[in-house]
Amino acid sequence: MSQPCEAPANFYELHADEYASSTLGVDMSSVYERFFAEIPLAAHIADAGCGSGRDTKVFLQKGYGVTAFDGSPQMARVASLHTSQKCIVLRFQDIQFEQEFDAIWACASLLHVPKREMGDVLHRLITALKPGGILYASFIEGEGERVGPDGRLYNSYTQDSFRALLARVDRISQVTSWKSDENAVPASRAPWLNFLIKTVPP
Repeated sequence: MSQPCEAPANFYELHADEYASSTLGVDMSSVYERFFAEIPLAAHIADAGCGSGRDTKVFLQKGYGVTAFDGSPQMARVASLHTSQKCIVLRFQDIQFEQEFDAIWACASLLHVPKREMGDVLHRLITALKPGGILYASFIEGEGERVGPDGRLYNSYTQDSFRALLARVDRISQVTSWKSDENAVPASRAPWLNFLIKTVPP
């Protein structure tokens, strides 16, 4: 694992259960609604950076096929217990799927990828999607990179700066973005930026 990613990984290794408890109850229904509207009923979803497994469990209950993975072995353990389905230990930087998924859900997970690696990671995610597939991603609105008090690295984007990054990635046909305040704790934190990214249809 590259050096900038060590601190986030260590945080989740040390605080996996605590982190899961803080996120399992977050209401994501409005985001789910927009995501589900874009994917087929029998979709195979990758929950990329699945954390507690909260979203994987919802997807399974909706009847979708799900492949869940997380870069932290302890978070993967927690997610496996919560969903009763094995979660793979896998970093974004090591993804090698090709046209495997109808959709990828990367909720508040790509924000720990260093900016210098984001272009490559986005390419890997888009390559993992079938033609016409959907990528959902969310970030805390802002610019630049920072290391939080807990040692985790965060990258932030504005709608314009992330769209500019996506413009350099092949196979993208459409990008929709909006702001929301799901789990905006503390209340003073900037809103979430949400992106639905469609790949070129077959």
